Amino acid sequence: MKILLGIDYGTGGCKVTALGADGSFAGEASTEYVTYHEHPGWSEQEPDDWWTSLCSSLRKLAAKGVDLKDVVACALDGSTHNAVLMDGAFKPVRRTIMWTDQRATAECDALRAGWGEKVFSTCYQMPAPTWTLPQMMWLKANEPEVLAKTEHVLFVKDYVRYLLTGNAATDRIEAQGTLFFDMKKGDWADELVELAGLKRSALPGFIEPTDVAGHVTAAAAAETGLPEGLPVVCGSSDSAVEDYGAGAVEPGDLIIKLATAGNVNSMTAEAHPHPKTLTYSHIVPGMWYSVSATNAAALCQRWMRDTFFKVESSKFQVPGLPEPGTLNLEPGTLNWYEVMDREAASSEIGARGIFFHPYLQGERCPYWDANLRASFTGVSIGSTRGDFCRALLEGVAFSLRDCYGTLKEMRLPVKRIFLIGGGARSKLWSEIVANVFNCSVAVPTPGDASFGACLLAGTGIGLFTDVKDAVAKCLHVDRTIDPDPAAAAKYDHLYTCYKRIHDALAPVYSQRKTP
Repeated sequence: MKILLGIDYGTGGCKVTALGADGSFAGEASTEYVTYHEHPGWSEQEPDDWWTSLCSSLRKLAAKGVDLKDVVACALDGSTHNAVLMDGAFKPVRRTIMWTDQRATAECDALRAGWGEKVFSTCYQMPAPTWTLPQMMWLKANEPEVLAKTEHVLFVKDYVRYLLTGNAATDRIEAQGTLFFDMKKGDWADELVELAGLKRSALPGFIEPTDVAGHVTAAAAAETGLPEGLPVVCGSSDSAVEDYGAGAVEPGDLIIKLATAGNVNSMTAEAHPHPKTLTYSHIVPGMWYSVSATNAAALCQRWMRDTFFKVESSKFQVPGLPEPGTLNLEPGTLNWYEVMDREAASSEIGARGIFFHPYLQGERCPYWDANLRASFTGVSIGSTRGDFCRALLEGVAFSLRDCYGTLKEMRLPVKRIFLIGGGARSKLWSEIVANVFNCSVAVPTPGDASFGACLLAGTGIGLFTDVKDAVAKCLHVDRTIDPDPAAAAKYDHLYTCYKRIHDALAPVYSQRKTP
């Protein structure tokens, strides 16, 4: 059996998916890694953890019965434009600053004041702490010795692909997120690279997402279990690959994403740069997509799990489950996210008055405000843990609707709506999203970034005619969720309240400059 392998590096972990050449599901496995928040607003990861997580995920995949010797090609995707700074021997010189990091606010202020028009016209994005350029400017001001040591720059999936193959390269979609890539010329913008404090020679060359970037070396094969000589296809950023893998391959397709971050992405036939959105090329040549994104979606669930739900099961009681002491959380049974879902289901629409604003790491669209912070409001003496769980799910859905408002203002057409990401596996959360948006949503299967990477791997070695052919042959819709009119009407009113709470609290956070 020929196996295609997709390797996805999300913000929170590495996931591998194995497909048959006909698109049949063969298996998947994942491993989380740590994000370090050593100072308020900081968000960093260790590049070595990505390699370790890949090896761990592949071992798990093999333990599920997938013979790695049957893999005929693999491709990678990764969380976008996180710069891995390396010395002349391709060894990282520091932890990687992640796209969720918020430290570079002063640098963004300076960019907007002196370079705003230049940056936007060149890169199609406005300065914000999420981009690589202001992060490098922060390093230039605070850790100049790091940039002095930097001889090579790659991005998450490119770094891991280098470890697999020994070849260094990136793709243009990935580069578009740096804020020093010229969209019209399709190349690095030298003036902005200099502003970042990087050597032009340190930046990689470009290949296409479906190009074979190299082959697995003997050393990498020994560590991963993958066959030596295996073709490794370039891939691209996780956002581009997951939109593609979900079947959003026509202008007018819309993606709602419930992953670590949350996105509302509109597929278009041409670029539509806007100061409040992100603009990227699509995997399908000639297409583009506009992104309106919240910093924290499923990340909020993970935060709640790690903060409030890691208790001894013998002391844990969930409505509708057996008595305390009999809750089984062994692998393959109920997991903590399902526990939280059941608690949320014990509440009701509106979470009995509790609202949650998911600004755990400031916020991108539509506010671009690094000072915003998350909040639970409306808590009463009668509030339950289930109310908090439901408020979190509803708050993320409200935030996504808030993001969608900008795309509506841009009058971008909508023909089909797909709901993707780990959160889409939750029946309750999916229903909440459909009702908050008051629209029907299709949930594709598998339809995530690792699946999209599998399709790129197959296309890269010629198993499919092109990227659209791969989607047509392999993707299926798992279910379609229609809104409930009564629930949608309630959520429409609650959304107005959600917006008013944001408007009331935003000036407070701005005045306090909350760390």
